[in-house]
Amino acid sequence: MRILVTGGAGFIGSHFVRTVLAGERAGITDATVTVLDKLTYSGNRANLDPVADHPGLTFVEGDICDEGLVDDLVAGHDAIVHFAAESHVDRSIHGAKPFVVTNVLGTQTLLDAAVRHGTGRFLHVSTDEVYGSIETGSWPEDWPLAPNSPYSASKASSDLLALAYSRTHKLDVVVTRCSNNYGPYQFPEKVIPLFVTNLIDGRNVPLYGDGGNVRDWLHVDDHCHGIALALTGGRAGEVYNIGGGTELTNKELTGLLLEACGVGWDRVDYVADRKAHDRRYSVDITKSANELGYQPRVPFDTGLADTVRWYTENRNWWEPLRAKAGL
Repeated sequence: MRILVTGGAGFIGSHFVRTVLAGERAGITDATVTVLDKLTYSGNRANLDPVADHPGLTFVEGDICDEGLVDDLVAGHDAIVHFAAESHVDRSIHGAKPFVVTNVLGTQTLLDAAVRHGTGRFLHVSTDEVYGSIETGSWPEDWPLAPNSPYSASKASSDLLALAYSRTHKLDVVVTRCSNNYGPYQFPEKVIPLFVTNLIDGRNVPLYGDGGNVRDWLHVDDHCHGIALALTGGRAGEVYNIGGGTELTNKELTGLLLEACGVGWDRVDYVADRKAHDRRYSVDITKSANELGYQPRVPFDTGLADTVRWYTENRNWWEPLRAKAGL
C-alpha cells in the first residue's frame, strides 16, 4: 500500500508513520509512506528520526493548500491519511484565519486531487470537539455537530466537506473522530506535556476555571490503532469514534501529574477560564468496536507514567520547541 500522510511530522501523524513503517499496524503490510508536512511550529522532522533512514519513507516539505504539489503527490498513492490541521483551541480564539485556511481549504484541495486521481481511500482524521459539549452520556457518530470554538468549527466544516465528496463524487471517504490524545512527541503547548515540562523546570502550571471540565483520554498508540482499523476495514462514507475510555476532570488530571512529578498543589495557578470552554466530551465507541474490532489497549496509568518518563528523559527534544514557541 502506498500511503500519503499529511501532517506526518506532527504528534499523531508521526506516530502513525513510525508504527506503519515498523510493521506494527494490523492489516497494513509492505507499506511505503510519503509524508507531506509544512513544518509549521508544531511539525518537527525530529519526530521522524527513528525512521529517517527507512527505505519506505519519503518526506516532502509543503502545504496541503498547494494545489500543484498536492496533485503531483496524490497521483502516486493508493490511500491518503489526512492528519494535517491547525489544532490548538486557544490559538484559534486569538486568530481563526489559519484554521479556516488549513483545515477547510487544505482539506478541499486534497479531496479535489483524490477525486481527479481516483484515490482508493481517503481517511480524514477529526476530533470529538466537533460535537460540542455533553452533560451526560456519550456521543454516537450520528449526533448533530455543534462546535463551539473556531478550531472545532473548522474541523466540523472539513468533516462535512469530506462526507459530501463521498456522496457527490463517490470518493471512498472514512472519517474518524478521536478524544484527547496524549503520549510522547506531543508539542508542549498541549496540557499534559505543558504541565510535565513546566513541573520538570520548577515552574507552576495553569488550571482553567474550577478545573471541572471533563475529557476522555486516549493514548496516541490506541488512536493510531483505531485509524489503521478504519483505513483497512471501515465502510466508505462512515464516521467512527475512537475513544480512550478514561474520563477525568482537568483537576483530577492535574493531581495525577503533580503526583507523577513529585510536587504539590502549591505549584498550581488557577487562571480565568477560556472562552467557550466545553464542559465535557465523551464519545461512544460502540460502532467502532462492533464494525472494526476497536478497543483501547493502553491502560491510562501505564500510558501516563510512560509519557511523563519520556518527557523527563527527552529534554533535548522539547526544550528547543518551548523556547521557540515562547512557552
